[in-house]
Amino acid sequence: MKTIDKGTLTRTVLLWLAIVNQILTALGINPLPLDDNTVSTVITTVFALWAWWKNNDFTHAAKKGTELTKS
Repeated sequence: MKTIDKGTLTRTVLLWLAIVNQILTALGINPLPLDDNTVSTVITTVFALWAWWKNNDFTHAAKKGTELTKS
């Protein structure tokens, strides 16, 4: 976990926060001061697409594969 790229970690944390927000909104708990359920869905979708658009290497094998591809 210590060698995970900062960008990967940031995107993953933001994605999980968006998912938690979406779940809480679906349960009727409004964690953000927004009234529209659609806004929560849009936030989750945007973070999900942004988070997985990038190459997120979590495992040692994936990091080695990326290094091999770059070289």
